[in-house]
Amino acid sequence: MGIGEVSLRPVEEADFDTLFEFMRDPESVRMAAFTAKDPDDRAAFDAHMRKILARTDTTNRVIVSDGRVVGSIAAFVMEGDTEITYWVDRAVWGQGVASRAVELLLREVTVRPLYGRAASDNAGSLRVLTKAGFEVVGTDVGYAQARNAEIEETILRLS
Repeated sequence: MGIGEVSLRPVEEADFDTLFEFMRDPESVRMAAFTAKDPDDRAAFDAHMRKILARTDTTNRVIVSDGRVVGSIAAFVMEGDTEITYWVDRAVWGQGVASRAVELLLREVTVRPLYGRAASDNAGSLRVLTKAGFEVVGTDVGYAQARNAEIEETILRLS
């Protein structure tokens, strides 16, 4: 099944319910690995969303496909580097939604280098980033809340 029209728009508080549900899907949480301590903690989710939406050095967007919110994507500054992150509804995995969303965000966020990170066993996310031109520049090991273990994370850079 191919994707329909994909677009990005600013995140609104009205999107919180939908995004919260996506970010607590057990399979999605396992794949993302580096997640909130408790994906079912709605108060913590809302507080985090309000905090990141208030930041001036962050670009936060929802991903819309065929008129429906299907995920979120953002660029943010961490320790002086600008990084990209995204989360897509599992119902649309493998349909090109994440790839198209990354492509759209890269038109809007022109800072380079831009970094991305993914659990090293998250082949889908690594494919999305490399397809967008990111190159693997290293790995790191960190504690992944979703897996209750230290795992390897691949670090990618778009120059």
